[in-house]
Amino acid sequence: MKRIEGSAGVALIECVSPVRNKWRIRWDVQEQENGNANYMEAEFNHKPSDEEIRDTIVSWINQQTDETILSGFVYDGSMVWLSSENQFNYKVAYDLALQTQGATLPVTFKFGTDETPSYHIFESLETFTDFYMQVVNHIQNALAEGWKKKDAFSAEAYHLED
Repeated sequence: MKRIEGSAGVALIECVSPVRNKWRIRWDVQEQENGNANYMEAEFNHKPSDEEIRDTIVSWINQQTDETILSGFVYDGSMVWLSSENQFNYKVAYDLALQTQGATLPVTFKFGTDETPSYHIFESLETFTDFYMQVVNHIQNALAEGWKKKDAFSAEAYHLED
């Protein structure tokens, strides 16, 4: 599975070598202003079934959704790494701050990257709530976008006319 630069109007499914029975499927076709397109492509050593096509594309959508959740959130100008561990740590700290009406604050988190770290101190329950709600909204929006893409998939687009 890789991203390819090619022509606009590329076929979503194609037998590229009848002798070797090599097939390619394409998705996420993004046409560009110069008349070209880029798209994702996967190769099979047989004509893929609807299920194989769906599994390949849905797997890619899930991977894209995970990447968006993991590294697509920015807070106060800094990238926030939302690994499962960090999500858990934010939730625990937020729940504890909420239960104690902010008595466990201030709390400090490291944002950014290892090369450019940014330390953010949450001193009030209001600012911590704002941060945590943005995290939750980011995750929910990323999941909803992934579901929308998966729901829009149709194997019909990959059926060849005989």
